Amino acid sequence: MPQSMNEQKKQILVIDDEPAWLRIVSYFLNNQGYEVTAAESGFEALKRLKQFTPDLILSDIRMPDMNGFDLLQNVKKLPATASTPIVFFSAIDDIDARKTAKQLGATDYIVKPFDEQEVSNVLAKYFPK
Repeated sequence: MPQSMNEQKKQILVIDDEPAWLRIVSYFLNNQGYEVTAAESGFEALKRLKQFTPDLILSDIRMPDMNGFDLLQNVKKLPATASTPIVFFSAIDDIDARKTAKQLGATDYIVKPFDEQEVSNVLAKYFPK
């Protein structure tokens, strides 16, 4: 008998170049019942996206080599992830960054340091219980 959608853990790809943030966010999401895959760069995230399609992508913006905006544009070009919700998770709390994120197709924006309830509320939009 196939597993129902409710029984299957939702997969979230988390991208951040700061290992401490990756650990904190991954720990929080795991405790919320999500399956987390972590990547420390945009390039690593794109490699992981060739192996699986997450239900949601949570990405930092400010990263070396490939920033979150560039990553988002690459993710949108991939047929498997073109419609995957992308939530930015960044210390940049300014209207221009939010506007750029929205114009490029980000579905939400959370400011670091994060409020657990805010993260839960954003995720509830995509994964209603």
